Amino acid sequence: MKALRNYLDKIKPNFEKGGKYEKLQSTFDAIETFLYVPKKVTFKGSHIRDSIDMKRTMSVVLIALMPALLFGMWNVGYQHSLSIGETNGIFDNFIFGAIKVIPLIAVSYITGLGIEFIFAQYRGHEVNEGFLVSGMLIPMIVPVDIPLWMLSVATAFAVIFGKEVFGGTGMNVFNPALIARAFIFFAYPAQITGDKIWIAGLTEGKGIVDGFSGATPLGNWGQNIADHTSFMDMFLGFIPGSIGETSKLAILIGAAILIFTGIGSWRIMLSTILGGVFMTLIFNMFAANEYMKVDPLTHIVMGGFLFGAVFMATDPVSASQTNKGKYIYGFILGIFAIMIRVFNPAYPEGMMLAILLMNTFAPLIDYYVVEANINRRLKRAKKAVN
Repeated sequence: MKALRNYLDKIKPNFEKGGKYEKLQSTFDAIETFLYVPKKVTFKGSHIRDSIDMKRTMSVVLIALMPALLFGMWNVGYQHSLSIGETNGIFDNFIFGAIKVIPLIAVSYITGLGIEFIFAQYRGHEVNEGFLVSGMLIPMIVPVDIPLWMLSVATAFAVIFGKEVFGGTGMNVFNPALIARAFIFFAYPAQITGDKIWIAGLTEGKGIVDGFSGATPLGNWGQNIADHTSFMDMFLGFIPGSIGETSKLAILIGAAILIFTGIGSWRIMLSTILGGVFMTLIFNMFAANEYMKVDPLTHIVMGGFLFGAVFMATDPVSASQTNKGKYIYGFILGIFAIMIRVFNPAYPEGMMLAILLMNTFAPLIDYYVVEANINRRLKRAKKAVN
């Protein structure tokens, strides 16, 4: 590593102002800061320095995503084995899944980072590390058999119209990964809402065993078909689904990492789940159809509800910033997610639309929370004067 550090120091002057490649300064800076901690100091003003920066924050989130990603890779192979009636070992299933999933991750990063580098060069500013997480989230929330060109188009749309038009990392109103999923959902609905798209290689007439269905539990309920998948299978993840959402145990491990390190907001996670439970209990009271009879725990472990609550709703940029606002934001989000699921079968995965909707209202929630705090303090001040 010392040799690499020396080499970077040797060529660095070429990328600084007046150097031969000064126009590529942003690109060089991105590579250098990815490999090493930046040597930057404050020359004036007082600042409170924390031991964690954006790079470390993004790294912790990536680590938290690993359990869900690794299990998702194995589950891709496992579901494929079930679909063709074979019993493969853990390693064989994982290798099959990795071969399917890694190209999705590569396309996501190549497309997204390529656009980020272009915008950074054009604007003459640093390449931020924000896409390190978005680039991993995007392939984890789409079907494993999605065409690579479609994923690339969706990623480009998310980066350009979900981030860069707002000013880049830290300025986006909506969660970029969900923008990519929403783009696919509305532009190419057959690729993301079809019953049999969730299993790798699941095509009629190609050795699929009789009686096997690639439909997700959420897809069955969305079509008013009672699903009898066991709670434990949904919790552990032995079901079809997008790559990252299937194992709730793996997601909870990631949640524990985020909460322990202080990166993820436990207030949003908790209030989102409570909001979902609250809305489900209301539906259970009416029980007008079979979907309204689904119990709260099943709703929480079904589909992408838990994955969204842990990794999407807690986005520090697009979510509420105040502590009280986080409770309100998460609780309403959970209500909307279950409400969309049950009331509109065309959108069985209500979590995506609920988060994007609440991203819109997050600034408004924070505004009223701050205004309420100001008013309370003014009242206390007036009483103290009197």
